[in-house]
Amino acid sequence: MGIMSSMTKANPDTVSGFGASVMRFLESIEYRRIESADDLADVARIRQKAFSMVGLAPQNGTHLIDDLDFKPNAHVMGVFFDEQLVSTIRVHHVTAAHRDSVAVSHFPDIMNPLLDAGKTFIDPVRFAADPDTMREYPALPYLTLRVATMATVFFDVDFCLSVIKPNHRAFYKRVFQSIELTEPRYFERYDSNIELHGANAHELKRTLFDRYPFFRSQPHERKMMFAPREVLGLTPLTILPTARYALQQAS
Repeated sequence: MGIMSSMTKANPDTVSGFGASVMRFLESIEYRRIESADDLADVARIRQKAFSMVGLAPQNGTHLIDDLDFKPNAHVMGVFFDEQLVSTIRVHHVTAAHRDSVAVSHFPDIMNPLLDAGKTFIDPVRFAADPDTMREYPALPYLTLRVATMATVFFDVDFCLSVIKPNHRAFYKRVFQSIELTEPRYFERYDSNIELHGANAHELKRTLFDRYPFFRSQPHERKMMFAPREVLGLTPLTILPTARYALQQAS
């Protein structure tokens, strides 16, 4: 899958090629907060299919819905196409007071000193996409990871993390300018090395949205995604992407 080259001051009239095709696909999908038991069952199904394809399905019988899905700093999101769940991701807003996350549990010696120093993070994990949909729409990972970019802006954190297998390193370095925070570590539960990468959120916000305009969003979209239920009053049934409108405002 080709990657769009750098763009300067992108606007709706200059977005072309890969960026334009992703933007068109984005307008066909919707996001939802995953909160009901039925939605969580669908998430487990997608995770099982996706993780089995890449060798990350737990080998010890671990449930695909885990305790971290229910932590106060966790936000489980679904991407829907034609009213069907096609991908999902969970993001954790990680702070000194709220450390529940995969990055902290897997790399405590790296993460805890940074948290003690006051650094804040978005930890996007459990990315999973329906393999059949991925084959037909290879841009789906971008629109799923868009949730992480919105969380990075909404929570105004210092870093956006990536807990990944080595073969995904090039993608995260190219798209998010991520760097390794420590050496790869072998985890028996995955039978694989796992790496911890981080992207400087302030630098990311300065460059990412011109290079990849479909990552843009308006404040109300981010609020519907991540604001507490008591702030929203009613949890939105669906969240429509606002990238094109945000791009028009910026141009």
